[in-house]
Amino acid sequence: MKILMIEDNESVSEMMQMFFLNENWDATFEYDGKEGLDAFLAEPDKWDMITLDLNLPTMDGVTVCREIRKVSNAVPIIMLTARDSESDQVIGLELGADDYVTKPFSPLTLIARMKALHRRAELVGEEGQASSDATTAFDVETKHFKMNTKTREAYIDEQLIEGLTPKEFDLLYTLAKKPRQVFSREKLLELVWDYQYFGDERTVDAHIKKLRQKIEKVGPQVIQTVWGIGYKFDDSGVEI
Repeated sequence: MKILMIEDNESVSEMMQMFFLNENWDATFEYDGKEGLDAFLAEPDKWDMITLDLNLPTMDGVTVCREIRKVSNAVPIIMLTARDSESDQVIGLELGADDYVTKPFSPLTLIARMKALHRRAELVGEEGQASSDATTAFDVETKHFKMNTKTREAYIDEQLIEGLTPKEFDLLYTLAKKPRQVFSREKLLELVWDYQYFGDERTVDAHIKKLRQKIEKVGPQVIQTVWGIGYKFDDSGVEI
């Protein structure tokens, strides 16, 4: 993988450099938010993964994340934060980060999260390629909804749901391919994030909130809350 790590703590970067080298990953380090954003913008298609510190000089991680997502919804972003604050983590997730790790962290934990995120992206891509050679073929298709994992596009009544991040797309696909089945937050964490979050359900809730906002821009809400359990996809009651 080609990694862009935007982190102002040089000791953290030096430590992670050793672990990245051990994985044979090519890592670039930037110690300033604006410089990190400029490195991304110079070659937006180059990066397989971005790790982004929340507290950065010149430009904070929240702003950097927002600007990256204006250019690319595809590149996975893991946000690093020294604050064990629910609000900071939720803000990061709602802005488009795919995951977060709270400092201080174990390098092995971060590596595991990065591998899981990258593995999931590769699996979804393989599923899309295996599904059909035609970009017009849909992997999920109901009365009002259709989804293509190869083009990474989803539609409600022929209206494209725009700006889906990798995790938002994966979450929607997981729900939509089994309409009306109720998924607990724990099960969604296992299926979509590919590893256990040990009960950190706010990750799912933050992604669901952002996903609903994007769906509502083009059509009726198809993700339903099942109180006390989790979420389900259901467009059976949708009226045009």
